Amino acid sequence: MNYKIDTIIFDLGGVLVDWKPEYLYRKVFDGDEEKVKWFLNNICTSTWNAEQDGGRTIEEAENLKIAEFPEHEDLIRLYYNQWHQMFSGPIAENVALFKSLKASGNYKIYALTNWSAQKWDKALELFPFFHDFDGVVVSGQEKTRKPFPEIYHLLTDKFDINPEKAIFIDDNKENIVAAIALKFHGIHYESPQQLLHELHARQILF
Repeated sequence: MNYKIDTIIFDLGGVLVDWKPEYLYRKVFDGDEEKVKWFLNNICTSTWNAEQDGGRTIEEAENLKIAEFPEHEDLIRLYYNQWHQMFSGPIAENVALFKSLKASGNYKIYALTNWSAQKWDKALELFPFFHDFDGVVVSGQEKTRKPFPEIYHLLTDKFDINPEKAIFIDDNKENIVAAIALKFHGIHYESPQQLLHELHARQILF
């Protein structure tokens, strides 16, 4: 059965705001890409960061990593102390799209984000438009994260969403695969132009 889409769900980092730890550590290592890559691949890794997104406290994360690499304590602490420097800013075309979709009144607009609970208040301060969603699910607050099914079920239950009438947009393919398995329509985000094309193909009006 084909349902009419009535809900659009955005990931935040990588879709509406440009977040990369490299932005901070390029400053720290004076643009030495090899040092940046080594540090982020071996010490403050994406896997380590994902645990904070899933609810682990920053203090616990730092203590574990510093115990493992005591000689890099200062660099490890920088990750969250200077976390705001990992953003280049909003992705303007996609924020304009989000605002157009919201203003159209045709859809409920939600966010489903992997984000440390301890950094969410700062995120709202940095990006005030995060307040403009009809609702947001923040992984760190829920102590589970994408791509685990629990967080998608939590989203649908909390906001009474029928996944078959919802489009989920994320730059992480694993998260899209998980959503599609739960009967969401999924768009694996690659660029603003591709996203517009995909929405038009699904007859999304705004």
